[in-house]
Amino acid sequence: MNTLNDNIQPGSGERQIGDVILDLRHISLSFGGVKALTDISFDVREHEIRAIIGPNGAGKSSMLNVINGVYRPQQGEIIYRGTHLKDMNTYAAAKSGIARTFQNIALFKGMTVLDNIMTGRNLQMQCNFLLQALHLGPARAEEIRHRVKVEEIIDFLEIQDIRKTPVGRLPYGLQKRVELGRALAAEPQILLLDEPMAGMNVEEKQDMCRFILDVNGEFGTTIVLIEHDMGVVMDISDRVVVLDYGKKIGDGTPDAVRSNQDVINAYLGVAH
Repeated sequence: MNTLNDNIQPGSGERQIGDVILDLRHISLSFGGVKALTDISFDVREHEIRAIIGPNGAGKSSMLNVINGVYRPQQGEIIYRGTHLKDMNTYAAAKSGIARTFQNIALFKGMTVLDNIMTGRNLQMQCNFLLQALHLGPARAEEIRHRVKVEEIIDFLEIQDIRKTPVGRLPYGLQKRVELGRALAAEPQILLLDEPMAGMNVEEKQDMCRFILDVNGEFGTTIVLIEHDMGVVMDISDRVVVLDYGKKIGDGTPDAVRSNQDVINAYLGVAH
């Protein structure tokens, strides 16, 4: 009988991991007197799959929220493609090519799959709101161009047969796939995935792994991934950073992290 890991295969596209494009230096984040992140530094290289792992409450989602501008750290700096980002916010992050999926699905449940993915094209649209609302001339032509892109994503994710289905009627695994599609519609340079396989069965995880690898391999998209399934993380990641209680306790290749005694202690619970 095949396991999940037996069925994970690399994407078919060629890729070559490049230089550092995102550098997080000495990031500290607190909420009142509670320290969520303490002096964390790591980088992300172009075209790689970079995993962030750690026990519950380790600060993983907080770190993603720092990267895409939801939270502003009290200390540290973020350097993206050589530029120091001092006033990062979610809009600036999206405009600069950073897209995000969420731990809890954040789709428009009453809208169709196609329309949900179409919302990911908002930042690509040039026509003003009035032209879009009236669906006149340039706005109509622009919408056709964007719909072509959305249909390509639908084909890529193999969800053609549900493209007109309201998202709220879909099973959980397909909703997660639609959310990935919406993020891809923004044509991101860096894709942040917050537990994209949480709550999935083995078959759904296999599909999601395949799509993540194909996004990385065929589109060349850099991926920063939070995931609790260690088999998945070790199989698809190029490098792994490990957080525990808001501190970094490991960073390196999957093999190096797997043999790191601090990481072993944190996951076994013997360090606490």
